[in-house]
Amino acid sequence: EEGLMMKLASNSSLRTQRAELAVALGLDEPPARIECFDISHTSGEATVASCVVFGVDGAMKQSYRRFNIKGVTAGDDYAAINQAVSRRYKRVKAEDAQVPDLVLIDGGKGQLASAVEALEAIGMEGLNIAGVSKGPDRHPGDEQIWQPGSTKPVELAGNSGAMHLIQQVRDEAHRFAVAGHRASRSKARKISALEAIEGLGPKRKKALLQHFGGLQGVKSAGKEDLAAVNGISPTLAEKIYGHFHGVIDAERY
Repeated sequence: EEGLMMKLASNSSLRTQRAELAVALGLDEPPARIECFDISHTSGEATVASCVVFGVDGAMKQSYRRFNIKGVTAGDDYAAINQAVSRRYKRVKAEDAQVPDLVLIDGGKGQLASAVEALEAIGMEGLNIAGVSKGPDRHPGDEQIWQPGSTKPVELAGNSGAMHLIQQVRDEAHRFAVAGHRASRSKARKISALEAIEGLGPKRKKALLQHFGGLQGVKSAGKEDLAAVNGISPTLAEKIYGHFHGVIDAERY
């Protein structure tokens, strides 16, 4: 019974927060479905976009999506947001799936403009959308909320229910993007560490990583262990071992 009371209190709080947000953003009604995008990368490497979804009862994790961003200039967050928003809502449109009542973009006027451009390009410019940027002092609660075409942020108190809801959704989008980026970066680095070894194609790389449970296992393996992997000859095992242990191939030099 205590759990039920807590759930009811939580739902009541969420209703209040959504109602406050609707007033602040001039929406016709409280947003039942909110989708939020964020971008994560390390100096442009392994760029991943997240899209998290919140419904009337909070996070809808089964509806979360990640996008590996391809074909944009490294570190170009505007292009990355444009691609993620475009890919997300092209699919929503094609599948006649549920459309969000509010789209949030983690970023300021530039990121917001890129997202709006993506929506216009696919004929979905009617969606309610806003950008969430850090304030001048970059403190939690100082976030600025931007609407398309506005020169000033929306007035929203840092301790308001609406701001707390925005922070919760934005923080979850950030967490999900960072987790995806780290996984993508780790995978890319494992593969790239093996790229320089002559004679080691994609299938053999995959076989090595699977056999030893990752790059660290490959690095730690002895020559005999490496040669025991399907497709790895004793000669290739020598090359792999030498690559990671600085052993010079005497026959080549």
